[in-house]
Amino acid sequence: MASPHQRPLHRPSVSSRLSIAISTRSAEAGEARHEDGEQIDEEIEEIRRYEVTLLRLVSPKPRCCANLLMRVNLGLYDDRYVCLPPTRRMVEGEPHGVGWIDWVQDAARAQLQRRTQKRKEGYYIRTNWRRKLWLSYDAGQAWIVISLIGACIGLNASFLNIATEWLSDIKLGHCTTAFYLNENFCCWGAEDGCPEWKTWSKVWPVNYLLYILFSILFAYTSAILVKSFAPYAAGSGISEIKCILAGFVMKGFLGGWTLLIKSIGLPLAIASGLSVGKEGPSVHYAVCTGNVISRFFEKYRKNAAKTREILSACAAAGVAVAFGSPIGGVLFSLEEMSSDFPLKTMWRSYFCALVATAVLAAMNPFRTGQLVMFQVTYDRDWHFFEIVFFIIIGIFGGLYGEFVIKWNLRAQSFRKKYLKQWAIAEATFLAGITAVICYSNMFLRIDMTESMEILFHECEGGHDYNGLCESGRRWHMVMSLTIATVIRAFLVIISYGCKVPAGIFVPSMAIGASFGRTVGILVQALHEAAPNSKFFAGCEPDMPCITPGTYAFLGAAAALSGIMHITVSVVVIMFELTGALTYILPTMIVVGVTKAVSDSFGKAGIADRMIWFNGFPFLDNKEDHSFGVPVSHVMNQELIVLPSTGMTIREAETILESTEFQGFPIVQDRNSKLLIGYINRTELKYGIDRAKRERAIPPTSRCYFLSVDQTQTPASSVVVTVSSSGGAGQLSSGSLSLDFARFVDPTPLTVHPRLPLETVMEIFKKVGPRVMLVEHRGKLSGVVTRKDVLKFQFKVENRENPRDDSAEVEREEKLWGIIVGLSLWLRRKVLRQEALPARERIGDSDTQDEVLDVEASPMDLELNERR
Repeated sequence: MASPHQRPLHRPSVSSRLSIAISTRSAEAGEARHEDGEQIDEEIEEIRRYEVTLLRLVSPKPRCCANLLMRVNLGLYDDRYVCLPPTRRMVEGEPHGVGWIDWVQDAARAQLQRRTQKRKEGYYIRTNWRRKLWLSYDAGQAWIVISLIGACIGLNASFLNIATEWLSDIKLGHCTTAFYLNENFCCWGAEDGCPEWKTWSKVWPVNYLLYILFSILFAYTSAILVKSFAPYAAGSGISEIKCILAGFVMKGFLGGWTLLIKSIGLPLAIASGLSVGKEGPSVHYAVCTGNVISRFFEKYRKNAAKTREILSACAAAGVAVAFGSPIGGVLFSLEEMSSDFPLKTMWRSYFCALVATAVLAAMNPFRTGQLVMFQVTYDRDWHFFEIVFFIIIGIFGGLYGEFVIKWNLRAQSFRKKYLKQWAIAEATFLAGITAVICYSNMFLRIDMTESMEILFHECEGGHDYNGLCESGRRWHMVMSLTIATVIRAFLVIISYGCKVPAGIFVPSMAIGASFGRTVGILVQALHEAAPNSKFFAGCEPDMPCITPGTYAFLGAAAALSGIMHITVSVVVIMFELTGALTYILPTMIVVGVTKAVSDSFGKAGIADRMIWFNGFPFLDNKEDHSFGVPVSHVMNQELIVLPSTGMTIREAETILESTEFQGFPIVQDRNSKLLIGYINRTELKYGIDRAKRERAIPPTSRCYFLSVDQTQTPASSVVVTVSSSGGAGQLSSGSLSLDFARFVDPTPLTVHPRLPLETVMEIFKKVGPRVMLVEHRGKLSGVVTRKDVLKFQFKVENRENPRDDSAEVEREEKLWGIIVGLSLWLRRKVLRQEALPARERIGDSDTQDEVLDVEASPMDLELNERR
């Protein structure tokens, strides 16, 4: 008898090779089985990478495909989504699509790969120096990848800072010595400007017009790049990255094209003057950088869990380079981004943030030794009576966050319903309106980071901007700052979410800084009016007591905490910005009050609300639920099960074609529903396709989902398996049967029907399965997915907090009617002006009406119908 470890001398049949692939996994299966099984696993993994791509379109008109992509609704109701790449190059690259990672199966596959690798390499070559060198490289590969990613993130952040500053200043003037220098570098060393930096004209209306034209040009360029090449580059990206780190797959969202367009479009969007920031998108481009670089390493390309560690570290590095705060970046990733953050991930996040900030400091983009523009240092202590005003700032932060979140979601709903076809026009129009409104206010005209730098500084030391520190202009400054706060908040509401790279961190901080500086100026005026009051007894005589810049600093912290609902990371970020240990306690007080006010309205920040708004299947670990129902109340009882024996190939193919489930429970028979295991859709389809590709398989062939020694097969059929001699079993005159036992998970994750739903939700959050089977005494009762849980959660929340949307819909319709009427009026005005020469020549008003009717566009017809 031949040894089972020997290769068969003859080429095995197709069916026997399939049997090899789906038979035993034990180490004694033989070298041939190992190699064939590894090949099968690799082929299945390749199929799984592409199975989320359900529709791919190549169109000669990229804008058409981009428009279709923007209409995708990623809802909670189906596992099938449609994503259309906008260009041929994107189609030929990594496919677009969405899906969900089953972390339980991913961990099992990773463990199997490690065992296979060890078995393949063996233990007899450990003394080989090449092997030792390879093991050392493999052990330190993670740190090499982290270092490379951190360096690239730091370089990209330096480029973005330089480009943003130059584009922002070019709207106001130019440098006569070198056009590529912004105002700071052109006037290096000068306090109040220099002759080398000149405005575009000495006539202010010309400068005003050029300011508006540059803003419109930058916004239009950013929007057209995003829509034509990388629609995923729009927005902040934090909400989607949170879902990706939780296991949600969005092909293309972290791709190379998204990284490129995000890096180009972000400086243009910031320089356009739109009330958006670059700190939120910095997380997106940092995670894109990590994803693109890690794809070059096989360890991370094939292991989703290791990739998640890299992406979590990149999110920390993105915040670190945005604020110059490596520790704050790590805490932000822990507090806001990742739902799974073990100690190993924390260390790698820390190291990645360290490398990124070190590279950014080495590049020194501002030539000041600072990592961010608005980095300041406070050397004056605070007083206990100021806690009253700190509480006021904290209350403002909480109210501001809730107000902006509520109205921004309404603006997003209006944009999604009416403006999705005019994304470029909307971004361009918003940039033009922002430029028109903001030019007259000195705190709105300049870049938001520069504005915060001005508001944060103390008045001593020559830090005065247009009379900000002059007592004679105090009330003028209060009025200007108040107007800036109100207008900026309105612009943030309507601008955040337009189809350009856009964040909300810095705009919120700028709003909080202007409000805080207003409070500081008022407190300073109050102290000067009554310096001998007992309330100000803590102030030293003949010494400055109130520092308005610190109030601006605390206001920025309050607004950031209010809009994002984060606490610890905000305190650390603001501490690393200032380096002032004495202001840790005031910052904690302000953030604590903001958190208390925010939680009274809800625990979700704008990133979590956007997840809910977009319909992503994400279970938030910040919320505590008490439903009081078992899982049987939620589970799906309409099941498609596969019997362990007796089902034909035709029946299996019919089930695959008629259903969209990602997997099927295996039962002993359909009557008893005794649970045997679970098989994924990908493995089942792959096994059938592989067998049919190699050989003509009759439709009446039987499928077996138990190994041969576990089932009794009829005498008239032959189960193709491996004989003891290593050869293939011979086919008899009976029907062919295929054994899929290797693909069956014999230990699926199961729960009892009476298990509380809250416990099931915790399992989904912590363990991360795609599906859980509900069984009672071995009998299958139902199936529950995270989407089933989310549907029930939304139903309960809507029942407890009913909301009448009719009034909101009516307001949206009225607003859209006003916009449509204004557009139609402008259109007719332009057409009348164009048709005026023809009317003068012909002299007949009826002819003019005919010209207008003939040249009416389809958009006009739609507008007329709506009116």
